[in-house]
Amino acid sequence: MDALFRTVQGLHAWLLPWRCLLCGDAGGDGLDLCAACAAELPRNTSCCARCALPLPGAVALCGACQRKPPPWQAAWAPFRYGWPLDRLEARYKFGRDLAAGRTLSELWRRAAPAVALPALILPVPLHRARLRQRGYNQALELARPLGRALEIPVRHDLLLRARATAAQTELDAAARRRNVRGAFAVCKGAALPSHVALLDDVMTTGATLAECARMLKREGVARVDVWALARAPSPRHRPS
Repeated sequence: MDALFRTVQGLHAWLLPWRCLLCGDAGGDGLDLCAACAAELPRNTSCCARCALPLPGAVALCGACQRKPPPWQAAWAPFRYGWPLDRLEARYKFGRDLAAGRTLSELWRRAAPAVALPALILPVPLHRARLRQRGYNQALELARPLGRALEIPVRHDLLLRARATAAQTELDAAARRRNVRGAFAVCKGAALPSHVALLDDVMTTGATLAECARMLKREGVARVDVWALARAPSPRHRPS
């Protein structure tokens, strides 16, 4: 598989040279990013192990998780949601820039998992109306290559969005929780393993992932982890 991947990379570089999506310079290392822009990507190396919140130092439980533990066991988010990754994410999610999506997918594929591997990956679903509007589920498209790399099956037909919800972007934390309450369902008769990972592109307050995790726990899943490409920092920890 590695030999095939290197061959495909070589053919791509010969036929269509890598080009940095951020500054336009030549890309490198099999990415549409130059070395300088790739070096600016905000890695989430110091964070809470339970919710992946970026912090000045790594801890097992941040203050928020100590006060109210989330309904999942562990979190993995290899990047912080900040410049320039946020620009690539916006282009992929809202601009239908598939090159940006491919780059984000490859960046995640190269990150080493920071948690125990689950038996199944479940991408957070879109409602069918939002799926028709956008044309693809960004979480599913990120999950597929990651699942192949880690040899973990990905299923998009077991967790469903039972009702349409307003976009979370402009809502505060409390409104986000209300917005997604009861919005998800597990497919009737679904056989779920004891350990699954919920996967989304960006984790902000964690309201959507928490609602999905609670639903899976009610269906008998013993351990739920949450995976996101990027974790948004708390306002208190954002640099000025």
